[in-house]
Amino acid sequence: MSKITGNCLCKSVKYSCNEEPLMTAVCHCENCQRQTGTAFSIIVGVPIGSIVFESDSTLTEYVDHGESGRAVGRKFCNNCGSPIVSIVESSLGLELIKAGTLNDKSWLKPTMQFWCETAQPWVKIDDEVESHLRNPG
Repeated sequence: MSKITGNCLCKSVKYSCNEEPLMTAVCHCENCQRQTGTAFSIIVGVPIGSIVFESDSTLTEYVDHGESGRAVGRKFCNNCGSPIVSIVESSLGLELIKAGTLNDKSWLKPTMQFWCETAQPWVKIDDEVESHLRNPG
């Protein structure tokens, strides 16, 4: 795969990543539902520190906490509010790019989904996708 690039809705936050994704997943947790304003979030996990933001990109971080009590840092554009990346303290070594911000989404194919116990009943993901009631592990 070539370099990953993306931006927020207003294009004031632009990023790139040269690392291969370590995972692509669907998260049905209630916090992701609230952050995205829809039924789930599609995320792309890359090694922490591998996302490079343009120098004029300005992000705000909101920290909430997962079921484990550990921090989830949700970074979003100061201007338009687009969610860009999350850092889940319990997912050591990963930054989670919000897939809706990718410039090229054609390659996305989630291989796992989690928090299926809070998935909306009308959302159907391919049965071949690895599923977890809560966090994998």
